[in-house]
Amino acid sequence: MRVLSIQSVVAHGHVGNSAAVFPLQRLGVEVVPIPTVNFSNHTGYGAWRGPLLPPSDVAEILLGVEERGVFPQIDAVLSGYQGGTGIADVIIDAVRRVKAANPAALYACDPVMGNAKSGCFVAPEIPVLLRDRVVPVADIITPNQFELGFLTGTEPASVEETLASADLARAMGPSTVLVTSVERPDREEGTIEMLVVDTAGSWLVSTPQLPFKANGSGDVTAALFTAHYVQTKDAPLALERTASSVFDLIDLTYRSGERELRLVQAQEFYATPRMQFKAEQVR
Repeated sequence: MRVLSIQSVVAHGHVGNSAAVFPLQRLGVEVVPIPTVNFSNHTGYGAWRGPLLPPSDVAEILLGVEERGVFPQIDAVLSGYQGGTGIADVIIDAVRRVKAANPAALYACDPVMGNAKSGCFVAPEIPVLLRDRVVPVADIITPNQFELGFLTGTEPASVEETLASADLARAMGPSTVLVTSVERPDREEGTIEMLVVDTAGSWLVSTPQLPFKANGSGDVTAALFTAHYVQTKDAPLALERTASSVFDLIDLTYRSGERELRLVQAQEFYATPRMQFKAEQVR
């Protein structure tokens, strides 16, 4: 499998491609990483250094990759945090060209815009751009519950409401919707859930909720789910593998006392998920 991943890069820590590439490689996936920013660290620190790449530079890198004859080999395009408004057109154009070279290729978009606790942490134009331009051309999207609500103009809370919102998102274009950080009011105390919906059905998986904010865990989730789904075309299996790996990564990080993901130390959890969580079909 070969994945073209268009995301941010940081020197210190693990977000964007600095979170997604290594877990994919441990799965045996060949990754073609395209940087959109090259920062010293993620913006959660409140201060960082380094450039936001102009969209024209990102387009040039993509063109060079295309000229090497790589696009027909791409099985999936993956995108995440979009630092500026101009990058969306570059991503959409790259998806178009990859699919022209390989019609079987899928586009997985992680529509990063914020979360329920922090609200939106991107420029105000980005969520609208994702909703109106980017999500409609995606095959897979991986919003958290808050982002799903913005995309669909809803406020999902219960499983039924989240399913209804996922249906609205699928009507926009994507065939598969993975909803992360699902916090329904009637869930078991001390747990957090993920929900996947595709043409075959809908499945929910529950894991313990750790008292820890792990920057980059969503990027790892989107990358692993995309790879497992493209490989297996089996939504509940991809969900179980992803939930298993990501929980063990976050748990290891939490127990380490470190702020940044223990991405390298958790590598066996990507290659050999423990499969300790079972996805329950809810529709």
